[in-house]
Amino acid sequence: MKLRSETFLTNEEERLLLRIARTALETWVREERRLDLSGYSLTPALRESHGAFVTLRRGGELRGCIGYTTHGEPLAEAVRDNAINASSRDPRFDPVTEDELPEIVVEVSALSHGDTPDTPFRRVSDISEIVIGRDGLYIERPPYRGGILLPQVATDHDWDVGQFLAAVCRKAGYPDRAWELPNARLYRFSAQVFSEADLQEEA
Repeated sequence: MKLRSETFLTNEEERLLLRIARTALETWVREERRLDLSGYSLTPALRESHGAFVTLRRGGELRGCIGYTTHGEPLAEAVRDNAINASSRDPRFDPVTEDELPEIVVEVSALSHGDTPDTPFRRVSDISEIVIGRDGLYIERPPYRGGILLPQVATDHDWDVGQFLAAVCRKAGYPDRAWELPNARLYRFSAQVFSEADLQEEA
């Protein structure tokens, strides 16, 4: 799936990030070694700090997904690290094995900057601001942990805004309508989403 609600990467930069993610995944699974990025020609955009998630699918089914919204490291490093994390540290799944590698499809979600450069989030004051296919959602109710869903989750499930809101509340362990509570903080964010499947379709 390719989502480009706010494009800040070129096609070439997308391909390079996918190559980094794939190589990092295979290097870790085969050798338990973190990929050295010094041999890659990174553009300024790939050296800029952005949050990123890496999603792994096998046979169309989720096989791992991990990322972070802010970390202070370059985007290329975030993609490398989360390719490793998605393959080995997602608590929902066993680590990816070498035999699975040919069947794994890698997807990258590079998060745009939000209200300030150090966060991808924009505070939601009215749910009419939320656009399916453009926005991901994050909800928190301090001091409790929050929940996040990437933009493509809503389109993958064909959800409307109400269903998306209920789902992100459940992801955080809250009631479906917790976003209406006075202590709830609801945010939206956008991401440039691209995968190896897109490259196969273009070939």
